[in-house]
Amino acid sequence: MFKPLIVYIGLRYTRAKRRTRFISFITLTSVLGIALGITALITVLSVMNGFEAELRERILGMTSHASITGENNELRDWPALEPSLKEEKRVLGWAPYIEGQAMLSSEHRVSGTMLRGIMPTLESKVSEVTKHIVAGKLDSLKSGEFGIVLGEELATYLGVMVGDKVTVITPQLTSTPAGILPRLKRFTVVGMFKVGMFEFDRNLALIQIDDAAKLLRMDDAVSGLRLKIDDLFYVREIVQAISPKLPGRYYISDWTQAHSNFFRAIQTEKRVMFIILLLIVAVAAFNIVSTLVMVVTDKRADIAILRTQGMTPAAVMGIFMVLGTVIGLFGAMLGCVGGVALALNVETIVPFIERLFGTHFMSADVYYISELPSKLLWTDVLQITGMAFLLSLLATIYPAWQASRIKPAEELRYE
Repeated sequence: MFKPLIVYIGLRYTRAKRRTRFISFITLTSVLGIALGITALITVLSVMNGFEAELRERILGMTSHASITGENNELRDWPALEPSLKEEKRVLGWAPYIEGQAMLSSEHRVSGTMLRGIMPTLESKVSEVTKHIVAGKLDSLKSGEFGIVLGEELATYLGVMVGDKVTVITPQLTSTPAGILPRLKRFTVVGMFKVGMFEFDRNLALIQIDDAAKLLRMDDAVSGLRLKIDDLFYVREIVQAISPKLPGRYYISDWTQAHSNFFRAIQTEKRVMFIILLLIVAVAAFNIVSTLVMVVTDKRADIAILRTQGMTPAAVMGIFMVLGTVIGLFGAMLGCVGGVALALNVETIVPFIERLFGTHFMSADVYYISELPSKLLWTDVLQITGMAFLLSLLATIYPAWQASRIKPAEELRYE
């Protein structure tokens, strides 16, 4: 079936003659349709991969991979856990924290926030906040000095800069001659950070852990111990290995429990988007059907002559399958090149378009992140290109089969 003559005739039909220019135009649109569909699918999936990876990095850069706490969300004598943690090589670092809700008040505005007490010397072992400081220093948080580091969006909302004062109001109550009042304390802004994720930049404030213990009346206890793991995707197995080694009764949670629904939703959205865009590729691929039907109609006399020369129906079918395969192959190749080129340059192209039209596609107060990331996975490229090419092959079967059923006597009766 795949003799050189069949391949030669199939390739010959891809070239235009004066009387078949329209058919060649339809062939070109079929190729471009497949190419555009593949380009769109590769680009969209790359952006969604980048979006997922960026969110995971930013979320887990500010929250713990895993955390240990005790009863009533309090952990006492946390240094006693260090020997057990040191035995587990997959635990890269740990740091205590105190966390609670508070309200920040400046001269201009009031805002609720998550207040987190940290040890600046240990915080870099479990989070990336030190890499995102845009003003001041995290090391400026010192015990007894009541300094505070704010997210940039939160500082902008409150209208404060480094060196300004803010009042921290906590739900803990204090009895006074005037009645029961919430606890108040003046803090000095010693730094600001910008993670690039609105959830943290707008709703998180960091203070020194000793100051947090005094403010929230934790005495010598902390809220828990944050852990950093070497492999995020095996955190559940690592946590299960750590748990029996701990000297006492503790509660261990990991990021898959805190954010599982969120990342599962992203995966579901990615699958649905893949199916929707693959249908676009399928529509473009099945344009090959109309193209080949038109070619078969135009070449009925040629097919009849080839049959009288001894060509078998299977060979005739092979000619048009070669033609459809060439269309699908060129479309897949063009789409693959275009998709890869676009996916690798999304982070350059999108800012250029935003500057050109004076707009911003992803507002930080609406989306989790304000930039459009891209992460190209070659497995996605191979899968998309392969499926598009397979759809192209399937689209050639019916027209090729119809061509193989042409009867020479009927076609040449009036020639």
